[in-house]
Amino acid sequence: MDFIDFGFDDYLMDGIDAMGYVTATPVQEQVIPYIIEGRDIIAAAQTGTGKTAAFLLPVIHKLLTQPHDAHKINAMVIVPTRELAVQISQILEGISYYTSISFIAVYGGTGGALFANEKKALSSGVDIVICTPGRMISHLNMGYVKMDALKYLVLDEADRMLDMGFYEDIIKIISYMPKQRQNLLFSATMPPAIRKLANTILHKPAEINIAISKPPEQIVQEAFFVYDAQKIPLVKYVLQQKEFGSVLVFCSSKINVKQLTEELRRAKFSVDQIQSDLDQDKREQVLLDFKSKKLKILVATDILSRGIDIEDIDLVINYDVPHDGEDYIHRIGRTARAATKGTAYTFITGKEQYNFEKIEKLLGRPVTKLPVPEQFGPAPVMGAAASRGPAKKKFKGPRKK
Repeated sequence: MDFIDFGFDDYLMDGIDAMGYVTATPVQEQVIPYIIEGRDIIAAAQTGTGKTAAFLLPVIHKLLTQPHDAHKINAMVIVPTRELAVQISQILEGISYYTSISFIAVYGGTGGALFANEKKALSSGVDIVICTPGRMISHLNMGYVKMDALKYLVLDEADRMLDMGFYEDIIKIISYMPKQRQNLLFSATMPPAIRKLANTILHKPAEINIAISKPPEQIVQEAFFVYDAQKIPLVKYVLQQKEFGSVLVFCSSKINVKQLTEELRRAKFSVDQIQSDLDQDKREQVLLDFKSKKLKILVATDILSRGIDIEDIDLVINYDVPHDGEDYIHRIGRTARAATKGTAYTFITGKEQYNFEKIEKLLGRPVTKLPVPEQFGPAPVMGAAASRGPAKKKFKGPRKK
């Protein structure tokens, strides 16, 4: 189905054409008609399925074609991280370029001047607000946020928000909204906590499920059993084996991010980092450099594993094993986007073996284990459960595209 078939406003179609959108993805094809019809939505869709446009386009269309108060907040998109808020606002800026739609991204980690701009928009009125829960609570507590005319509420990456402990904040924000509104909930997974939230805020929702939460088949998944001291030398070795375009390395702590980034810089790699100690301007610049290919290697905490749309990543390295299977799937899902091939390596220490076994259980199959190259010394021998599956094969480096 092409976007022209949805009957969108002409000015919105101009923006869609300018962004190069032609054919709708499966989630867009299923979700957009329900939203235009006015139905509440609960949609299970993996990162990279096009769900951002799936809710932005119909909401913009309805704001353009139906009466609304320009001096109030008309739509709100609540997201778990500032990075996702920035990404959505960038997409919104592109598709709404030829329209009269106003919007603002509201998130923490910014200076007083930006807070003042947020206050002005929230008090005088703006069509669409994209916000993180904590920052919105800060504004609500000051009493000037005008949500009495709000028509559309979107919760994006809802499972991630609940994992981060935002349930009470979300409920508090919703308490300021009119009961009569359209609610759109998007989540990569549907655990009981999401069902509880859906039952609380949705009214007879249409349910859409776009694929089960499994990594794309074209991702080559392989792993190494290692000691902690072998991790940094092995990362350097992997990165030296073949030419690559973009590499994401995920660490479970900012300490590991800092240490690995410094070691790779000493080895003259094109590398930078994203973790919570960096100020917002620095984070945005690093991400921009990585997206534009000025930077080849990005070392990050899980702040990047969900919701950030970066294309053409050749290799994902799990320097630390993620805490659960869903985080693993979202991490490695950064590669092999748009039907391209990619590679994901995971480094497993003895204390991480149990977590990786749980990940393999979610995947429904073992991940191939590769031998650590001999020059790094003896590697640990893990328990039988983690060693089952395909025979070990010689390490050949990341797959070329």
